[in-house]
Parts: sequence; C-alpha cells; structure tokens
Amino acid sequence: MPVPDFQTFLLPVLLHAADGQEHTVQDALKYMVDQWRLTEDDKRQLLPSGRQTVLSNRASWACTYLARAGLIERTGRSKYCITQRGREVLAQNPERINIRFLENYPEFVRFHRMARQDNGVNRETSVSNQMDISRSPREILDSSYQELRIVLAQELLEQVKQCSPNFFEQLVVDLLVAMGYGGSRRDAGQAIGQSGDGGIDGIIKEDPLGLDVVYVQAKRWERTVGRPEVQGFSGSLDGHRARKGVFITASSFTADARDYVNRIDKKIVLIDGDQLAQLMIDHGVGVSEERAYVLKKIDLDYFNIE
Repeated sequence: MPVPDFQTFLLPVLLHAADGQEHTVQDALKYMVDQWRLTEDDKRQLLPSGRQTVLSNRASWACTYLARAGLIERTGRSKYCITQRGREVLAQNPERINIRFLENYPEFVRFHRMARQDNGVNRETSVSNQMDISRSPREILDSSYQELRIVLAQELLEQVKQCSPNFFEQLVVDLLVAMGYGGSRRDAGQAIGQSGDGGIDGIIKEDPLGLDVVYVQAKRWERTVGRPEVQGFSGSLDGHRARKGVFITASSFTADARDYVNRIDKKIVLIDGDQLAQLMIDHGVGVSEERAYVLKKIDLDYFNIE
C-alpha cells in the first residue's frame, strides 16, 4: 500500500503509546511500517526537498498535532508518552482521529488557528474548512510557513524552560548581542549576571559604542510575573539613575504588570516567553536553517527592450 496520508498517522501513534511507556518517533514509525506492511520503496520515499522521508515527516507531525491537543506529552527530543486525556480518547475506541476530531480540544484550535489568523484568514472559520482548495498556492505556502514557525516557537520555548538559570542568562546575552546590543559578545557576557544587586541582573550597552546602557533582568520562571516584580525592577533603576530597562522571562506577564510599565516615565520593555521565542527565531539564536525557499517572479524590465 502507498504511504498513508498525514491524518491516518494520528490514531496509530496514539495507539502505540497506549502502554504508558516513553516512546520515540522512530518507535512509532517501526510500529506503523509493520502494521501497514509497507515496502522498502515506501519507506525510502522522500519529500520534494529530498532531506527527509515522507514517513518520518508525517509521523513527526502526527506527534506534534497530538501533543498540541494534549493527547500525548513531550518527554525529550523526539520522545513522548500518552497523557490521561489520550487514555480517555482511546477508551472511546475511535475509528479514526483526524484534524476535525482534534478540534474538540481548545488548545489545538488555538494552536492551529494562529497561523491562519496571522495569514489574514477568518479566525471564525474552522480548521478543517480552511484546508481546502479555495486558497491560492501562495496563501497555502504563507500559511504553512506561519504554522511551521509557530510549532518551532513553541518547541523552542519548551526547550528554554528546561535549561538552567545560568544558561538562560547566557541565552539572553546571545540574543541581545544578535539584536545589536552589548557591543562584543565578551563585553555583554561580562555585563549580564555580574551586578546582581538591587533587583538588576546585568547592564548591557544599548549600542556598540556604549553611548547609553540598558539594565536587564532575566528570569527563567515558570510562574507569571506580576506587577510587584516589575515595580521592584523599576525601583532598582531609580537606584542606578537609569531610565531604560528590559525585563525578560520565559513565562508571561500579568495585564497589571504591562499596564504599569505603560504608565511610568521610565522606558521598560517586557519580553515574555512567546516573544522571546520569536526573537530567537528572527535573530538565529538556538535555531539553525533547515531549508530556504526563494520565490521568484517575472522581471518585466528585462523584457522591456524598447
């Protein structure tokens, strides 16, 4: 039989995890190859990019979609195990799990609609209905890019939350330098994490020449950062006669905290985990290029020979 479509992978991946043990994507692949009795040619079939097999790609995406619906959880790189919600689904003996089925879970709907919303697609349209032929190839490409980016950002943030506080501080250094702050990597590395007094984790140059400085607080916290923490950081700036600060966290800020920085004279920028992940992608920190696509169009000036 030919390699099944992507949605056909969803139920077998979940069934394979039913024993409650930790599994890898490769484990799931072997299980499905045996179940479907795929040929060697089927197993070797590559994506158009030629860099990954169709089987591996579809199995990986099946794991991603199941994880976003809360049916499995990531336990490590390419590793996962079933959740209580996943067990409850299997107890219903579903004949098939597809995208429409996953739309029953708000977490999945939020995840899958983000790409469509970013691409200008009506957010009230169901995920299933958006996957039709009404969109142009360019719209499909743009939407797919946004979805890939969202998945990458979420996985990147999960990785960040697993790192140590010291590593997180160094990650912040790398990001700020990549964004053009801090002068050299050496200068920035000496600044961040060295002062450690008065609620300030470090001082970094605002520009390569050091004409002004920015005070930084970097916290790899799980809990939401509220107004008291941000207000304390603001007070610390007063102690240094500073007017600019950046508060970076791997979690999120309360609405009260954001409202506070909008009402004070000092310029304090709050960067939460979601924005941190997007900045890391934009500036190439913690990510590497897998493949680049260049879209070209007709150059009409070339053909204008008059």
